[in-house]
Amino acid sequence: MLGMLLAALDQTIVSTALPTIVGELGGLNHLAWVITAYLLATTVSTPLYGKLGDLLGRKHIFQSAIVIFLVGSVLCGLAQTMGQLIAFRAIQGIGGGGLMVLAQAIIADVVSPRERGRYQGYFGAVFGASSVAGPLLGGFFTDHLTWRWVFYINIPLGILALVVTASVLPEGVRRSKVKIDYLGATLIAAGITCLVLLTTWAGNEYAWGSPTIIGLGAATVLLLGLFVIVERRVEEPILPLGLFKNSIFSVSSGVSLIIGIAMFGGISFLPLFLQVARGASATNSGLLLTPMMAGMLVTSILAGRAVSNTGKYRAFPIAGTATASVALVLFSTMSASTSYLQTSLYMVILGVGFGLTMQILVLAVQNSVQVRDLGVATSATNFARSIGGSVGVAIYGAIFSSRLAIELANRLPADAPKELFSSAVTPSAVHALDPALKASFIDGFAEALTSVFVVATPVMLLAFGLTWLLKEIPLRSSVRDHSTPAAFE
Repeated sequence: MLGMLLAALDQTIVSTALPTIVGELGGLNHLAWVITAYLLATTVSTPLYGKLGDLLGRKHIFQSAIVIFLVGSVLCGLAQTMGQLIAFRAIQGIGGGGLMVLAQAIIADVVSPRERGRYQGYFGAVFGASSVAGPLLGGFFTDHLTWRWVFYINIPLGILALVVTASVLPEGVRRSKVKIDYLGATLIAAGITCLVLLTTWAGNEYAWGSPTIIGLGAATVLLLGLFVIVERRVEEPILPLGLFKNSIFSVSSGVSLIIGIAMFGGISFLPLFLQVARGASATNSGLLLTPMMAGMLVTSILAGRAVSNTGKYRAFPIAGTATASVALVLFSTMSASTSYLQTSLYMVILGVGFGLTMQILVLAVQNSVQVRDLGVATSATNFARSIGGSVGVAIYGAIFSSRLAIELANRLPADAPKELFSSAVTPSAVHALDPALKASFIDGFAEALTSVFVVATPVMLLAFGLTWLLKEIPLRSSVRDHSTPAAFE
């Protein structure tokens, strides 16, 4: 749970600090990359960690991930330019990719699927609480200390996690024959990187038909195509393609992908809306996200307990994605005049939806695969969600930037201060404007930002439709899969 806390906290802790960070180190046009760099690095490293855990045992791989994460955290706190911060966030993400997936796989090693629902609920609560507490802590450090403490806070937590894992985590099983698919890992990392660059730059930095975007698209298709070919031939593939014959795995991965797109987009941009459109401080914009945390925390625990008690899991993702869809529809109706009470209610609904869904999907996948594939199946489900998060934040960032330019051009007078049209504008600068000019800017800003939720709504409805295809099979009452005894040799 300490590993899960570190990984989930750092996916969102910078969100409320971003306006201050970009005001000091660079421009608003780099805003999405501070988040995307972490999510992208997490994404590309997740499959390798899952496979290495299956092959080499999870303890030392887990500890290595913590150390990499801590090194990245220290470097982020020392960053002097936006380029350095983005690069160091990527190092953090490489460590973070192992924290979440290995934490879930370690629990699966010692708790049966039938009982695991209760523990997955606790893990879901930690993930939900830290994902939304992250913006709160980020805002507090930004207002009362410095944004650099957003990263330094990881150091004591990480050291504690190292001490605990060294003391209590068993060594685990190491296979006698180990072959690591380095080529497959390289191909999928390069392919996903090209995909995220494409979604980030297309229509923003470069035109859709530009050679750069076309080249990235071609590279994505080529690299992922080569990855599939390699995975069919190697003895120990990073992502065994046979898993996709398992409908539970395929459906859960698809739903996780879509939830990643919707979730990280929503959490990342809500504090920005509250700071600029509503005038909230960095701390208060994080505090105002606690209703989402509460909804996610409570429903994660209750859903986990219900699954353990009944042995049934299918209804929860269906209800969760439906609830999250309703929340995104409500978010798309927000404006600068939307009350805090309304916003809080929408956040509770979104948190309830995610709490009913995410950990249950992981449990369903772990219950449906052979134990020897436990780590790689767990990592693949997280991988799908991370891809969604990386691509989602990039797409939403591009949509927001594009819409903001249009809205400001339509609403602001020609003699408005040039800095309002630049990437260096900060919430404090906006709220120091003449009242009429300030109102026009905020209206345009709010209109641009709610367009993100307009796009996210049909995406989440697609996830709702997919959940109906999720099969329900009995939850195993043993950690061991008796049909595959060779997995324990």
